[in-house]
Amino acid sequence: MFAKAKKSTLRELPILLVSALVLSIVVKTFLVQFFYIPSGSMENTLLVNDRVGVNKLGALFSDIKRGEVVVFRDPANWLSAPYDEKTGLAKVARDSLVFVGVMPDPAKQYLIKRVIGVGGDRVVCCNAEGKVEVNGVAINEPYVFPGDKPSDTEFDVTVPKDFIWVMGDHRGASADSRFHTDDPNQGMVPLDKVTGRALFIIWPWKNIGVLEVGEDLSKIPLNSKP
Repeated sequence: MFAKAKKSTLRELPILLVSALVLSIVVKTFLVQFFYIPSGSMENTLLVNDRVGVNKLGALFSDIKRGEVVVFRDPANWLSAPYDEKTGLAKVARDSLVFVGVMPDPAKQYLIKRVIGVGGDRVVCCNAEGKVEVNGVAINEPYVFPGDKPSDTEFDVTVPKDFIWVMGDHRGASADSRFHTDDPNQGMVPLDKVTGRALFIIWPWKNIGVLEVGEDLSKIPLNSKP
C-alpha cells in the first residue's frame, strides 16, 4: 500500500513542479514582480538592498498617479550598461530566479522613482518657499531625504500626455527626470516603459512595510487639458 502511494507521489511530482513553474511565470508576467534596490536614490523610503513587490496589473488597467513609487525600464540610456560578473553555478542559479520572477533580469535596466507629474501637469521648482509646485499648488514632501532640498536645480516643465515626470526621494543623490532634460523625451518617462507600482517592501524583515503615496500630490486635480 505504501509502495503504491510512493509511486503515485513520484508520478505526480513532475506535474506539480510544472504547475508551480507555470503559476510563477504567470504571476511574474501579469501580477507581481520583485526588484531589489541597488542605489540610495530613494532613501530613506527605500534603502540599498531592499526588495520590493511591484504590482504590474495595476499599471495595465488603471492610470499611474502622482505620488506613487513606480518601477520603469530605462527610458533613454539613463543608466550605464550592466556588467555581469556571475559565472558557473552562480549564474545558473541567478538565471533560474530571473526566469521564475524572484529576481529582475539584469540585462533589462530598471529604475525606481516617485511620480511627481502626470500628463498635462506643469511642474515647477522652486517657489519662494523652496517647494515644488504642481499646477500652481505647492506640495509638502515628507518623504524627501532629511536635509535635502526639494531640488538643487530649477526647472519648469509641462508633462505631455502618456508621460510622467519622476524624482527620487533622495533628491541630492538621484539622477532623475531633472538631469535628463536633454534626452529625446526631455526627462519624461513614457508610460509604456512603466513596469508597475511598487507597493511594499518584502525584505529585509526589519524594513517590511507598505509604500505610502505622496498625500499632497494625490490631492491635486488632474489637468482637464493635457
